Amino acid sequence: MNATTLPIAAELLKAVGESCLEAGTIALELFRPGAATAARTWSKSGGSPVTEADIGVDTFLRIRLSELLPEAAWLSEETVDDAQRLSHRYVWVVDPIDGTRAFMQGSPDWAVCVALLDQGAPVLGIVHAPACNATYRALAGGGATLNGETIRASSVETLTGARIAGPKPMLDALAQFESFEAAGRIPSLALRLTRIADGTIDAGLISPDARDWDLAAADLVLSEAGGRLTDGEGRPVAYNREVPVHGMLAASNGKLAVPLQAAIERLRDGRTQPA
Repeated sequence: MNATTLPIAAELLKAVGESCLEAGTIALELFRPGAATAARTWSKSGGSPVTEADIGVDTFLRIRLSELLPEAAWLSEETVDDAQRLSHRYVWVVDPIDGTRAFMQGSPDWAVCVALLDQGAPVLGIVHAPACNATYRALAGGGATLNGETIRASSVETLTGARIAGPKPMLDALAQFESFEAAGRIPSLALRLTRIADGTIDAGLISPDARDWDLAAADLVLSEAGGRLTDGEGRPVAYNREVPVHGMLAASNGKLAVPLQAAIERLRDGRTQPA
């Protein structure tokens, strides 16, 4: 089953979208453009930062989304993982603020991300970037939109001259054997994917350790816009596994999927010349 056969799928997308807009407003109250956030901040056990805005948005969305689809399980960056999600058909996957460091520093490149999984596949996705005035929405089989307008990934077919975003070490390594345009840094992984979806850039690289909540919503937006997100072996990304952590990933407009995968394999194998 995909999202188009879910009961009142379009209405659910609208309701989730409204919830994301409200969540964005909560976060904006503590966001300071070009300056440090007004939110209280601290470090999690692994060293990654978190703010009171992350927690506030997470709490709000858990209440609201649970009301919209009570039978769905929950997976979020800011909530203790419950293994019961593995036995649920539907799972909400939430990143209350993707790009927390950007949020803390006053950069607009952060987003509220919500996806609904059906048997492990994203069927509804919203990436709301309030400081960028950008809201991406997608429903499986229903296309992708940016602020209500249909979007499509670019038609670039070769890596030469393509606009590619990603961590500097990965781009530097890629530049040893490909001539491309390095896009500016996009700290939010979700926005890195959605900007491929809307044609702002053509491809993106993602270093190991991304989580389901960083990717699921934007993955659907990208695929519905004609793009692709794949793992280091060129396979679609799998979600709602016991450990929701991913290795090296590649995102593209779809037309670049094959050459980008070949480049990824060379990066992974430490080769600077074609095989």
